[in-house]
Amino acid sequence: MKVSTRARRRSGALIASAAAGFIGVGLCATPASAHTPRWTVTCSEVTVDLKAYNDDVTNTVTITVDGKDLLPTKEFGSGFSETIKLPEHTAEAAVRLVVKAGDGDRFSHDETKSSPVCETTPPSQTPEPTPSETPKPEEPEPSETPSTEPPQSATPTPAPSTPGDLAETGGSSATPVIAGAAAVAVLAGGGILVVTRKRRAARG
Repeated sequence: MKVSTRARRRSGALIASAAAGFIGVGLCATPASAHTPRWTVTCSEVTVDLKAYNDDVTNTVTITVDGKDLLPTKEFGSGFSETIKLPEHTAEAAVRLVVKAGDGDRFSHDETKSSPVCETTPPSQTPEPTPSETPKPEEPEPSETPSTEPPQSATPTPAPSTPGDLAETGGSSATPVIAGAAAVAVLAGGGILVVTRKRRAARG
């Protein structure tokens, strides 16, 4: 009976020691897996996200760009999260993050990343509005070159001929008839004159 009781006591002590050791290992491993430093760097900003740090100690974070402070040393507790704009740069800039955990250097973090140069896009050129074109008045076409010759006078319209007027400068076809009648009248007058004289002479 005494042997069995001692064996049981030894077994219980071994089990308790093993359990304590397991719990101790678990407690030690938990902080190591809990510290989570995450951060990203772009051409224009840096984002830092620190989680699950020991709140019972003093933790600090520092960010520098090409050796100059971007975020001076700042204390934090269980976590820290912030996005900071980077200064403009014409060449790649070295961004360094330094995290010091108050519960041991093994939980601290020191890393450097490069920030590329941002590509500058020229501003889009908006075409200026073209003013509406007012239609120009049509210019009269130049007249043909005036002729140097004097204008020709209009041909006079001949006056209508009246009956009896000669249409031509030559004699009329009735001229011989008129001349013959005149000669007969002259002869007749002469005959009458001779007869009259004879009668007077006979009476005297």
